[in-house]
Amino acid sequence: MELWQQQHKASITDPRQLAEKFGLDAEVIRRVAERYPLRITPHTLNLIQQLDDPLARQFFPDAVELTDDTTPFTDPLNEEALSPVPHLVHRYPCRVLLLVAGSCFSYCRFCTRKRKVGCREMAVSFGDVLKGIDYIAAHPEVNEVILSGGDPLTMSDRLLGDILARLRRIPHVEVIRIGSRVPVVLPQRITPALCELLQRQQFHGPLYFLTHFNHPSELTEETIDACQRLVRAGVPLVNQTVLLRDINDDAAVLHQLFHSLHRLCIRPYYLHQMDLTCGTGHFRTRLETGIKIMDQLRGPLSGLAVPTYIVDLPGGHGKVPVTPDYVQQLGAQARLRAADGTVVEYPNGV
Repeated sequence: MELWQQQHKASITDPRQLAEKFGLDAEVIRRVAERYPLRITPHTLNLIQQLDDPLARQFFPDAVELTDDTTPFTDPLNEEALSPVPHLVHRYPCRVLLLVAGSCFSYCRFCTRKRKVGCREMAVSFGDVLKGIDYIAAHPEVNEVILSGGDPLTMSDRLLGDILARLRRIPHVEVIRIGSRVPVVLPQRITPALCELLQRQQFHGPLYFLTHFNHPSELTEETIDACQRLVRAGVPLVNQTVLLRDINDDAAVLHQLFHSLHRLCIRPYYLHQMDLTCGTGHFRTRLETGIKIMDQLRGPLSGLAVPTYIVDLPGGHGKVPVTPDYVQQLGAQARLRAADGTVVEYPNGV
């Protein structure tokens, strides 16, 4: 058994274990976990020193998950209605989301799919994955496939390699993405064998690895080493961050995070407004908060390190960028606001 498999096996899933370790109410955790499963890797637990730690807030069950009445959606992105076959979401014309795994190494309490990830409803069989691949093969307009779940890296290298090989045999599939939070919660999973597997994929077309860092404290020595193994293997890394109240809704915190990611060759891609998922209202910020933060980051932070702040609209209408108002006036003579607040006249006539 490899080290990452040992870590996975040793993960905490019993509310009593978590309660004893941190002095929590085991009955409260049990009630929450009955609805939204609990799993935390030893790597993550070892980083948590106190209950208000940014990682604790992301992974420890909280009673407010059961009393959230601010978010009425269990499926805010309308994925069920946009699934022509089980575990495949076809929301955009040219790309699909293929959910190849039903579980994660650690369960984020703000997950968009918390209604089913880790539950029986999300059990994904290899037959389901094959039906999804058949759907992709039958739709030539699809040129990009995003592997998600759950976490695709809960699968073995052999199974992941098989899925990637089948997708590569479809002529119109040009780009593949793998979304995983493994570098944060179980960096030992980024083994030399996995890096070699992903490196070979680059000969057949672009493959992007989407990481998910939310806070600078997640960039541990082990995590950085894991990401650098991927970088040395020639795998492009991009990051998606979720804006979380009282965790990272601060320009200084996100400046540190995005600067660090940029330095590590991990491109900050999206800053996500929290999806309107039932049980996650205590994490949500107002749009004004995100806009203000983005305004504060523009200028002090390298342009390559500034992600796009987006909202994934409810109902499955897709992502839209939300930006500070830099355009003050249009016409023959435009007026634009600079990052330092200066309003500059710009000749706009032709």
